[in-house]
Amino acid sequence: MTEETYDVTISRYFDAPPELVYRAFTDPEQLSQWFGPLMFTVPLSTVSVDASVGGHWRMTMVGKDNPDWRAPVDATFTEVVENRLLVGYEIAEGFPGLEDGTRMTLSIEFIPEGEGTRLEINEGPMPEEMRENSTVGWNQALYKLDALLATPAKFRNSPINEGDAS
Repeated sequence: MTEETYDVTISRYFDAPPELVYRAFTDPEQLSQWFGPLMFTVPLSTVSVDASVGGHWRMTMVGKDNPDWRAPVDATFTEVVENRLLVGYEIAEGFPGLEDGTRMTLSIEFIPEGEGTRLEINEGPMPEEMRENSTVGWNQALYKLDALLATPAKFRNSPINEGDAS
């Protein structure tokens, strides 16, 4: 019997234009500041992004309490529309509850909404246990992203928009 699989679907509004939200997903310095659940950090030295078709999104989440607890992300982009869409996949290897070789897709859409951006994320397929962890992880990461986007540029570690001192 095959285990039932699910997708994670998250919709989140950001009070920032799509260009800034997109850049937070494609700029390694920014990505290292917000990606991952609260109990993880992402060292900048582990982040590599090539936002093009056939390019990649690579980083390693490292446990804050246990630096030996590492969760690598190694995705390949299949569709990229600057400031609008990132679509890719990752081949599962060593994911708890997921058979090695399983292809998981990730779609991140940046939709203009008023003065801000509606972010639509879809990831899967995955088993129920992994879906819950992924949902919690994405939501925690997006709270960190919201804080980064709300921080005035002059106080950021890595300015989102150089010269923007708002």
